[in-house]
Amino acid sequence: MDTALKQGFATKDIVYIALFAALTAALGLMPPIHFAGAALPPITAQSLGVMLAGAVLGSKRGGLALLLFIALVAVGLPLLSGGRGGFGVLVGTSGGFLLAWPFCAALIGWLIERDSDASAVKTGIYVAIGGIALMYAAGIPWMAFIGKLGLTKSLTIMVAYIPGDLVKVVLATIIARGLRRAFPTL
Repeated sequence: MDTALKQGFATKDIVYIALFAALTAALGLMPPIHFAGAALPPITAQSLGVMLAGAVLGSKRGGLALLLFIALVAVGLPLLSGGRGGFGVLVGTSGGFLLAWPFCAALIGWLIERDSDASAVKTGIYVAIGGIALMYAAGIPWMAFIGKLGLTKSLTIMVAYIPGDLVKVVLATIIARGLRRAFPTL
């Protein structure tokens, strides 16, 4: 018997994990917005993939989808926005955000699994907790340390990202709720 199946994964689960890793990579094809002359994380659509993986697949499969994605980036595949990849990206200023992605997706999925009848607003809050709060909690201190920016400056910089991340939360909430209604056994 296949090892993945022994550990409670059906072929369907493996396909969904790979699909959402690929979706996150595809979202990287959208051109990033860079801050001219600054070694700061670019604004990308890829965190939408993180939010969707958790909200649609749940904690285990969503977290594994992003773990797969990060592993592929670590071995050098240019899957990040702008064609970036490799271990060096994961230890750069944006590394804390990227390494948090599997945990962010898992937290979103876990919160939604615990409240499967949540309203759209509550679902959005769950997505924001994992997709913004946890991601920033991991990424900002990392950015401050690696970039030698200091915590206050790093917090100030990240304020520019909040509006775009809130738009991604709304999109992830709408898409995830629609997919869950259309495919309840997903």
